Amino acid sequence: MEKLRESIENRLSGLPGDVCFYYESLATGESVAHNADRSVAAASVIKLAVLAEAFRQMESGLACADEAFTIRSEDKMPSCGALTYLHDGLSVTLLDLCVLMVILSDNTATNLLIRRLGIGPINETLRALGLRATALNRLLFDSAASARGVQNIITAREIGLLLRLLYEGKVVSPEASARMLSILSDQRLNGKLPFFLPRGVRTAHKTGEDTGITHDVGIVYAARPFLVCFCSQNTDVPAMERAMQDITLLLYENTLNP
Repeated sequence: MEKLRESIENRLSGLPGDVCFYYESLATGESVAHNADRSVAAASVIKLAVLAEAFRQMESGLACADEAFTIRSEDKMPSCGALTYLHDGLSVTLLDLCVLMVILSDNTATNLLIRRLGIGPINETLRALGLRATALNRLLFDSAASARGVQNIITAREIGLLLRLLYEGKVVSPEASARMLSILSDQRLNGKLPFFLPRGVRTAHKTGEDTGITHDVGIVYAARPFLVCFCSQNTDVPAMERAMQDITLLLYENTLNP
């Protein structure tokens, strides 16, 4: 593990900007951290918090999976996603919005969910799960709030905690946790964390991107499963993404050689 730790540290230390990393073996509990408690702009990784609250409200009866939403032109946000490109008046369910928010990182779906669920309840759920720094502070593409310096925030270690709780079935309920992980496993944006993994290796993960920002966080279901969180801002995005690909493969290969 020490050699692996050194190799990861050397690779990440050579990258510019705020580069944050957290790895944890879900089999042994061993971990590796690099700036894991540094707060960075969340980009689309904050959608994990929205997903957790959606399932909490569905399970508690405050929301319904089949609740219908009609997509209006004024709801449509810039890409990522699909809803922006589909016809006005399209009807989708709350569960549809959850799926689109994750597997295509749909921004229209995300803002509809945030408005329906509430920023306050989303953050209360994060606190109840033990995430203290991670916070949803505004809607996506809220330029006025962004100009005031209001940002959604994550840390690599706290997102790792959320992923571990999902793996352990402790987010809302075992059934809800399993369904959320199933959605994350259907991720269509697979150019980072799972890029070099062998075909057929299940990965439940969520990406995030913005100018100078690239994240990918998730669980790799290797023979000895592990979670890994890459978060970065003000960085060289192509170099960081190649590091994500290489380090994830290194971590996977480490599970083959105990």
